[in-house]
Amino acid sequence: SQLLPTVFKNDDPKPALAVCSPNTGDGKSYFAANLAIAFSQLGGRTLLLDADVRSPRQHEIFGLPNEHTNNGLSGVLAGRAQSNVIRPIDALSSLYIMPVGVVPPNPLELVQKPTFDILLNELVRKFDYVIVDTPAAEHGADARVIAAKCGAAIALCRQGKTSAKALQSLVKSLKSSGTQFAGTIMNSYTGSGRRK
Repeated sequence: SQLLPTVFKNDDPKPALAVCSPNTGDGKSYFAANLAIAFSQLGGRTLLLDADVRSPRQHEIFGLPNEHTNNGLSGVLAGRAQSNVIRPIDALSSLYIMPVGVVPPNPLELVQKPTFDILLNELVRKFDYVIVDTPAAEHGADARVIAAKCGAAIALCRQGKTSAKALQSLVKSLKSSGTQFAGTIMNSYTGSGRRK
């Protein structure tokens, strides 16, 4: 409800929302998946774009095959994409996913390409909501680059794990990239394997 009037207001086109976190294991991919499900249940066509080209997870979360083919984001950005790179989720009629496909040897170079800008511009016109999972900031500049191209970003941290310094560094880099910063989410981990 906070994101609807701020990020996904009636702009044409709306920005994509990059979900970022300082470290691997913060719960960013699960949060991005749940956020995409929530928006799809509002009735708008929602795309979850897995742009974590270093350690993709969305195909696992949704039980999709991620064969060693060019049938995903990395194939599109490398100019070798096959058909059907956007996959519908049968249980949720308004939700679609574009997985990474092959994990590339040059992830930052791929997301810096103008092809990624062109792809995002096309996707935000075809879908009501575009949620983008990004690599953890500890891997380098990928998240900042992707967030700048998306136009909006949210930062996720994990209680008892994320340091204040790492979170502050991520927020500062997102704000300096010129993207609209939509806020911070704290993922509470109970220690028993359950997230709140």
